[in-house]
Amino acid sequence: MTTAPDPAHGSERRTQTAWAWTIGTFCGIGLIGPGPGTWASAAAAAIWYFAARAVHFSTIELAFATTAIGVGITVAGIPAASVVERESGSEDPGHVVIDEVAGQWFALIACPVDIRHVVLAFALFRLFDIVKPWPARQLEKLRGGLGIMMDDVAAGIYALMAGLAVHHWW
Repeated sequence: MTTAPDPAHGSERRTQTAWAWTIGTFCGIGLIGPGPGTWASAAAAAIWYFAARAVHFSTIELAFATTAIGVGITVAGIPAASVVERESGSEDPGHVVIDEVAGQWFALIACPVDIRHVVLAFALFRLFDIVKPWPARQLEKLRGGLGIMMDDVAAGIYALMAGLAVHHWW
């Protein structure tokens, strides 16, 4: 439990939501500007790349591990994003970046452990996250953390599919 100032009352108030802010802002990366989503995606891609190089999984094992971690980030991100959104008092606040982290991990599911392909997965995810083709834009309309997370998961899946098409020829 942490204590945070309550600007409305000028006193200290107890909050049990530090976990949500830590997850939602991806350990504070969401507070970096400009472009906190890009910073979070870059950090997620870098973490994936260095972890993948360190563990020496087979292609299938790496795909399963990446999927499991992406799902885990999504499951943890939904309640965290909901709490941070509520406490921020704004819908889909820009400092909530755990959605970009989850989406980036989905984009990396079938990525070879090669810096060129990681950069491609990063670029494709950022493109689809910004453009939000159907149904990603509609998923954004879901309430709370579910909407915050799922449009980026959809963007990550689009980036995964586009990356698979590129990997076929590259």
